[in-house]
Amino acid sequence: MSLKTGKKAERIVVEYLSANGYKILKKNFYSKFGEIDIVAKKDGVVSFFEVKFSQNYDPIYRITPAKMKKIIKTIEYYFLLNESDEKYRIDAALVTPAGIEIIENIGF
Repeated sequence: MSLKTGKKAERIVVEYLSANGYKILKKNFYSKFGEIDIVAKKDGVVSFFEVKFSQNYDPIYRITPAKMKKIIKTIEYYFLLNESDEKYRIDAALVTPAGIEIIENIGF
């Protein structure tokens, strides 16, 4: 996936989340450990979204154990900078030509 395609998928997901009651807190949160594509909040829960796009296969397979480790470390850094005692979870936003699928709580 090119950077341009990835950014387009993220924009589509931001629009989708906003239309479905999420408040977007941050886009593209970077740390030395990695990046969180979208940080959003709904119903008192902070969701850290990993956005994946694919035309040919289920994009969930692009979220590997190594990627999850980077996501978790980046979330820890996010909370170091943004103190909060709110509930949170890691969600996937999968974009395909068929549409958007949100999978909640992909963390382990």
